[in-house]
Amino acid sequence: MPKTFPGTTIEVTCLKKDASRLLFDGIFATGGITLSQVCIMTDLEPHTVQNWIKRGFVSSPKKRVYSREQLARILIINMLRESLQIEKICGLIQVIDGNPHDPDDDFIGSCELYHKYVDLLATEDLNFFDRASVLRATEEAAEDFPEREAGARKKLSQILATMLYAHSAAMLKARAEDSLSGLQ
Repeated sequence: MPKTFPGTTIEVTCLKKDASRLLFDGIFATGGITLSQVCIMTDLEPHTVQNWIKRGFVSSPKKRVYSREQLARILIINMLRESLQIEKICGLIQVIDGNPHDPDDDFIGSCELYHKYVDLLATEDLNFFDRASVLRATEEAAEDFPEREAGARKKLSQILATMLYAHSAAMLKARAEDSLSGLQ
């Protein structure tokens, strides 16, 4: 179980369904957030976020203010970058919502995807090492997703499984490094 919300430095004792929605509601209670706030929540350097914007991975903020969608995109990239190359993450994001500057071509918005992912992590009987367990949990997470195109739920399930495996690999890597440092 993660000690922080995925992709953030925000501590959490226990992930529950809708926890990330409540978190976002609190963060965005007064509107958008600034780059410095994004950096505090993610432990990213400003130049990293600005580079992702320049490379087209994240859309530009409006009047230096980031939206829910932009924060969710940043959190997804940040969460996955420990185990996947940035180009592979961007390929995944391209499948998810195409052009970051055109919300009309989205398969699923970054914010909705992030919330579905956090809800997936809150699944009590999820076993990261059992493929059947992952498949069952990701299919359940995609159950209420509208079938605007044939196979949309299956595609979302596969996206969530990819994210789950990549995030799990990063968490296991961190545990291995902690364990190794304890030997020295």
